[in-house]
Amino acid sequence: MSGPGRTPFDSLVLSLSPFDGAQGDPEALEGSKGELAQGKARVRPYEQMCDMRVLALDTTTRAGSVALVHDDRIVEERRGDETHTHAERLPRELIALAGAHALALADVDVFAVASGPGSFTGLRIGIATVQGLALVTRRAVAAVPALDALAHVASVSASEGSVIAAWMDARRHEVFTALYRVSSAPVFDVARLTTLDPPSVGDAAATLARWRESLPEPSVFIGDGATMYADAITRHSPAAAILRAPILAGAIGRLAIAQARMGTTVDAGGIRPLYVRRPDVELTRDRRE
Repeated sequence: MSGPGRTPFDSLVLSLSPFDGAQGDPEALEGSKGELAQGKARVRPYEQMCDMRVLALDTTTRAGSVALVHDDRIVEERRGDETHTHAERLPRELIALAGAHALALADVDVFAVASGPGSFTGLRIGIATVQGLALVTRRAVAAVPALDALAHVASVSASEGSVIAAWMDARRHEVFTALYRVSSAPVFDVARLTTLDPPSVGDAAATLARWRESLPEPSVFIGDGATMYADAITRHSPAAAILRAPILAGAIGRLAIAQARMGTTVDAGGIRPLYVRRPDVELTRDRRE
C-alpha cells in the first residue's frame, strides 16, 4: 500500500477500509462505517459508564500481544506471532480478536496501547495502529507505559508497602527500569502504585548500585530484563522474587479502563511515546558532530 507521498498512517487508514478485504474483515468494520456515515461515532463520557470494552495492544516486544477487556475482566488475551513483524500482523490481529467475540470496531469504547519503552519500530507501528483505529471510530485512546503494566501485574499478589522493580531488556547490555511501591488501592487502579524511581535505561549492575544508595530494596523484580540479569539481582537482593515477563495486553487494557473512568484518556493525536533512550539516529548524529 505504499506510494508516492503516502505516509504509514495513510496506508493504515486504507487498510481499515471495509472495501479492502485483503487486510480486514468487512463485517467487523461495518458497524464503524455505519456510525461514521451517520455522524454518530464519538468519544463517550466514560466516567459514567459501567459497561466498557477496551481493545488493547502491546508492541514493546517482538511477539507483543492483543487483548479484549470488558470492565474488570480480561475476556481474551493473545500472544503475537513473532515469526512475523508487527507491520505484517497489524491491524489484522486486533480486528480478528474483536471479530472472534462478535464485536465491530464501533463496539469498542477505548483503544489502548503500550506507550513504551521498547523497540522504536515496534512502538511507532503500535501507536500508529491504535491512532488509526481510534480516528476511524472516533474513540479515545489510553496510552499505558509498559513498565507500569509490568509492575501492576506483579502487584496483584503483593502486599501493601511492597517495592516492585520492573525491568525490560533494552539490548546493548542495558535494561529499562522503574521502581514502585504498592499502596492499598485495588489492583489495576491507577493509585495502586507510587513511583519511587521513574523510567530510565542503564547497565543492570549500575542501576542496582544507584538504587542501593537512596531507595528501598525491591522485594519483587518482574520482566524479561529481570530474568536476563537474575544473577546480578540475586547478588544485590537475595530474598527478592524474580518473575518472568507476562503477556501485557490484558494489563494494559485493565489500566485503560482505570484511565477512562478517571477521564484521563486522550484523542488519537494525544499519544506520546515513552522512548526513554534517544533514537539511534540522534546518537549517531551527535557522535559525528
